[in-house]
Amino acid sequence: MDLAASRRRLIVEALGIAASALAFGFVYGLSARNAGFSPLEAMAMSTIVFAGAAQFAAVGYVVGGLAWPGVVLLTALLNARHLLYSAALAPRLKGVPAARRALMAHLLTDEAFALSVGHFARIGRIDERGYWMAAFGSTFIPWNAATLAGVTIGGQIPDPGRFGLDVVFPAAMVGLAVGLLTGRRELVAALGGAGLAVGTGLVLGPAIGIIAGGLGGPLLGMALPAGSGTEAARLGSRESAERYSMPGTHLRPDQGPPGDPSARSSREALDDEAGLP
Repeated sequence: MDLAASRRRLIVEALGIAASALAFGFVYGLSARNAGFSPLEAMAMSTIVFAGAAQFAAVGYVVGGLAWPGVVLLTALLNARHLLYSAALAPRLKGVPAARRALMAHLLTDEAFALSVGHFARIGRIDERGYWMAAFGSTFIPWNAATLAGVTIGGQIPDPGRFGLDVVFPAAMVGLAVGLLTGRRELVAALGGAGLAVGTGLVLGPAIGIIAGGLGGPLLGMALPAGSGTEAARLGSRESAERYSMPGTHLRPDQGPPGDPSARSSREALDDEAGLP
């Protein structure tokens, strides 16, 4: 897929995630308001911390009177999955200056990771602008806008829990994950990771479950033997050109090297084979 088409698809996907971010951010703003947070405090957490599930957990810990070292430790454990995200993106971002990579790390969320990785896979390379589109458009802007709405006007809604807003974000993430399942290994990794996360979470807690699923799922996928569909075609062969949507651009063995005036193009050779003038 070309860059422009992939970016258009990225925007559509980001808009869907933005809708769920608005709902989930509103619930967070309302929770922060009920916990006694001022609008400034709630907004500071959404812009500086910017970690949805960890923000909900932090609000509960603060209300429960937990000391700040405990709040930091437990929320850091809950967000440990971002180590996996950053490790997956790091090799692709080596050419990006450190200052911009630091900002990209701050904006890295589950949604930004899923959207950008899908976008990179479609175009076959890194697209820094695409990452910013995913990060800002899908979560950062709608999350903070919804936080402000929830902490200021959320008190006018008597019982927001009855609308089921708390399940919108997880449902959206499941939809994104399904779009990334392109083969047996991805399917095994997703199902195995989900099973490990749920099982471990029920026994040891959600934070440990997330880490177990994030680490165990990919290992299960990697343990599965690669299928024949991953076999590579010889570089320069017709099969290689056709696989990468470039028919007619490779040289045939009888055509000579590039720049040889006696060499004809592959298109001319194919026309001769078909009997075309």
